[in-house]
Amino acid sequence: MEQKLKALSHLYVTVFMSGFATCIVIPAITDVTMLALCPGTDECSLAIYLSGFQQAVIGVGTALMMPLIGNLSDQYGRKSLLTLPMALSIIPFTVLACSRTTNYFYAYYALKTLTAMICEGSVNCLALAYLADNIADSQRASAFGILSGITSAAFVCANLAAHFLSAGSTFQVATFVSMLAVVYMRIFLEESIPDRDDSMTQPILKESEDVIQKDGNVVPRKMPAFKRIPSLGDIISLLRSSPSFTQAAVVAFFYNLAEGGLISSSMYYLKARFHFNKNQFADLMLISGIIATASQLFIMPLLVSPIGDGKLLSVGLLVSCIHAIIYSLAWSPWVPYATTALSAVMVFAPPSLRSIVSKQVGSTEQGKAQGCISGVSSMANIIAPLIFSPLTASFLSEDAPFHFPGFSILCIAIILAIAFILSSTIGNAPSNSSDKSSSNCMEV
Repeated sequence: MEQKLKALSHLYVTVFMSGFATCIVIPAITDVTMLALCPGTDECSLAIYLSGFQQAVIGVGTALMMPLIGNLSDQYGRKSLLTLPMALSIIPFTVLACSRTTNYFYAYYALKTLTAMICEGSVNCLALAYLADNIADSQRASAFGILSGITSAAFVCANLAAHFLSAGSTFQVATFVSMLAVVYMRIFLEESIPDRDDSMTQPILKESEDVIQKDGNVVPRKMPAFKRIPSLGDIISLLRSSPSFTQAAVVAFFYNLAEGGLISSSMYYLKARFHFNKNQFADLMLISGIIATASQLFIMPLLVSPIGDGKLLSVGLLVSCIHAIIYSLAWSPWVPYATTALSAVMVFAPPSLRSIVSKQVGSTEQGKAQGCISGVSSMANIIAPLIFSPLTASFLSEDAPFHFPGFSILCIAIILAIAFILSSTIGNAPSNSSDKSSSNCMEV
């Protein structure tokens, strides 16, 4: 038990440092982008389109890579696969740590696009699988909520630090912390490889074996790694493995379509509407992050048992919809700050969804399942900027079809309403794996 807790503490520290390095540059990147592409202006269609294009390309890459990374982590361990995305994420930060001129920005843009195809979401996906290896079914929603709380805490600390750093310094700090995270993970985090001899659960996707003749006997031969890469048919089979898994995948698609839309439009909307700058973005994220951290660490674990992850998912999506509606109608700069209070409930949705997914597969397929859902989420992230970047640019321009700067945010609210309606059909999803099989797991 003590060894398991120590292993999880090292996972949480790794996730915190990785999240800190990623989040500390977020408040500055909008100003850096605008300064490099459209200096001296508060509205820049080129920046919106480039951000949307980057998000779509990254979505294509992650949609292909997430199932592969998840599957390989089932074979070779979570720690081994964590090394690649964490190491690659260092490269783009170093570019803007040197300079923020136009040429350096385009170099950053290209490197960020390429590396994020592997890095985007990989750490979270593998961390969820690591937790599922070590936590019993009945406690996973709470454990996933704590992991989300750690991520939110990193978000808070990063935005707090961004207040006191210049744009150049934020990228230098991000470079150092991301390097430190890789070193810490390699030294302290224990490897976690699923028990493939687990007789209590039956894998959904069968591993085929080659056979060879040796002295007249049939001898099985393990398939090489490249032949164990999941095909499209494998992914479809996994998605159809249970009604709850299928419904969760559909909800994940619509939820991430809305989230991708917010990423594409919200900062440019606030900058054009209320002339927000780096410090105001950091303030907004800081307040939201503090509320989200407190909720995920202290409130969500208390609600999971009496309410269930299915209902928590629905409540989180409903409040997210209400938040988007208010955001789209913001009539004063204080409105976005006031709506951050809703983050206390909005943050229930992602860990509840992942918990439902985790319960639908056995211990040897946690990586596949989480990678599959991450792939579905990435598909939504491909589509989102293609829809919302032009929509946002159109309604923020002087030639808008009609005056409604927040129209794209209102469309996001409609998508969240669809996700809420679909989530209500999931309920408290039954587990397809048995807690009896979790002799190596612990209760939290």
